Amino acid sequence: MPSAAEADVTDDHGAFVPGGRVSRGPTGSGALDGLRFAVKDLIDVEGLVTGGGNPDWAASQRPAPADAPAVRALRAAGASLVGKTVTDELAFSLEGENHHHGTPRNPRAPGRLPGGSSSGSAVAVAAGLADVALGTDTGGSVRVPASFCGVFGFRPTHGRVPLDGVVPFAPSFDTVGWFAATGEVLQRAGRVLLGDTGSAAAPLHLVRLDDALAAADPGSRTRLVPLARALGALDGFDVFEGDRASWLRAYQVLQGAEIRETLGGWIAERRPRFGPSIAPRFHGLAGIAAAEIDTWRAWRAAQVRRLHALFPADRPTAWVLPSAPGVALRRTASADDRGRFYDVALALGAIAGHAGLPQVSLPLATSDGLPVGLSVIGPPGSDEALLALAAGLDTDHP
Repeated sequence: MPSAAEADVTDDHGAFVPGGRVSRGPTGSGALDGLRFAVKDLIDVEGLVTGGGNPDWAASQRPAPADAPAVRALRAAGASLVGKTVTDELAFSLEGENHHHGTPRNPRAPGRLPGGSSSGSAVAVAAGLADVALGTDTGGSVRVPASFCGVFGFRPTHGRVPLDGVVPFAPSFDTVGWFAATGEVLQRAGRVLLGDTGSAAAPLHLVRLDDALAAADPGSRTRLVPLARALGALDGFDVFEGDRASWLRAYQVLQGAEIRETLGGWIAERRPRFGPSIAPRFHGLAGIAAAEIDTWRAWRAAQVRRLHALFPADRPTAWVLPSAPGVALRRTASADDRGRFYDVALALGAIAGHAGLPQVSLPLATSDGLPVGLSVIGPPGSDEALLALAAGLDTDHP
């Protein structure tokens, strides 16, 4: 079992887990030679305890016996691990705060939140401390911090990247995603993580999700709608069909039911200490009724069939929408402001989440000088086409 080497850090923007940054060298050579990567502390690195952002979780775990497949793949392709990154406690947040480890500082939006729960990974890339960083995305935990921190972020088709060696949260929504500062590096990492087929991805015809764009705050919307059109999304439709609230509630109930199944036993046994904003979320899981779970499971199944059918069989098509409701929340944001953010962010994230669709967040716009991400969702298995789109855009966008 390798030993962890510690690196001296003068300013890591709070991105890395406290206690000394760890490193691991590459195990092979390939497409990622010379690149540095960071790993969210929900993903196993051999010989290290996967802390999950919570000291009681960390205390109940043994050192990981092996690298998670995603970590193993990056190292085998020539990349070097430069640290484990801060996560919101057991992934139950989109804000990027951690009561125990502190809040990573957003390099692109000082005084504002980095977004969570893959907060440290996004900050590590935005600050230039890593070229690639692994995160997890259930309800938006890659897409939101990518938007807040102004970096590229990718959520793959559900199941494309193995979840072995990853702390389970809500398994039917969970994915391993990643961040990069450029679309080209995002694509290179994707070829490694997804398996390079060597075949060229067909260009995507882009269509707007008009009601999703309308849900963004006014300042962000005025930047994102013209950008979507400039990218070629000249047509649009309403994905929520006038009922965005159902997308939110279905996600909350079904995610909550799965969290209760995966973590409820551990919580009942260990009675862990959660931060003041996280504890009520776990406590509230007990009130989810079986009848409501059944109702929303049936609703979800119907919506998955509908969404999949909306992609034309004869033309590769993808949908354009905001990555987040707007720019990064202030660190001092009120409970009401945070509640309004969640109501929109979880509904936006649930489009890809409910249907297991891949989504890329593109850092192509700013509002009042702050990053705001534009996202593209593709049909199942269109990951390579979305990554090719990102690589072709990078910062040379309309």
